[in-house]
Amino acid sequence: MLQGGVGLDYLRWVDYDGVGRAARIGLNFTERGFGLRAAIGCSDRGAHRRFSAQPGDIDWDAIFARDGARWFHTGGIFAALSESAPEVALEAMVAAKANGVRVSYDLNYRPSLWKSVGGQKRAQEVNRALAPYVDVMIGNEEDFGSALGFDVEAVDADHSNLEAACYTRMIERVVAHFPNIYAVATTLRTATSATTNDWAAILWTGNGLVEATPRPALEIYDRVGGGDSFASGLIYGMLEGKDPKWCVECGAAHGLWR
Repeated sequence: MLQGGVGLDYLRWVDYDGVGRAARIGLNFTERGFGLRAAIGCSDRGAHRRFSAQPGDIDWDAIFARDGARWFHTGGIFAALSESAPEVALEAMVAAKANGVRVSYDLNYRPSLWKSVGGQKRAQEVNRALAPYVDVMIGNEEDFGSALGFDVEAVDADHSNLEAACYTRMIERVVAHFPNIYAVATTLRTATSATTNDWAAILWTGNGLVEATPRPALEIYDRVGGGDSFASGLIYGMLEGKDPKWCVECGAAHGLWR
């Protein structure tokens, strides 16, 4: 964290038992695929469920008002970590809006994380409760269907092909339901094999849809983190006041070259 220039002021320290039974950083294991066999991920976030933050643990007003944070980003993975996580996310988002801070949310639906806390039904309840506080929503077509309840029409069963017109119609329904959302973005990844992907991204604003430069047949070294890197580039562009085309190009480039 220090090497990356991340401040440690808001770290929450807990006693270590020497093994990791009581507290540890969550882990994610990814088995690299080969040929037609896709990569397989496995999350180990058990300690997070017992030691997740509770409402009131974090002074959000100090972060936004005193320290001047300009953007708050969270998503479905955090919201699924514990029973209290959605409450903490809501507390943060309400404080962000009160302080004029923009909020982005990555739906990032992971069935394994929601399985023991209510499954897909609970995921939709949580995400729909948080969506009214979101300015920029990020998620692919499967996320919007599974995590928010808005399906994209005319998409094949494995979500490998997505027409921009279908995605636009889905976004229009989302924004009609949640008019606070002024931008929606997603990456477009078509896996031709475990190590070769087509890569692109699109961004919708009230002025329509823009697409990043398509990059077909990319050889993938490590696909983990592509979505988060896309979000970081997109958010950077928006914070700098860039136009939508620049923002989505920056996001796609970050996701590619992270």
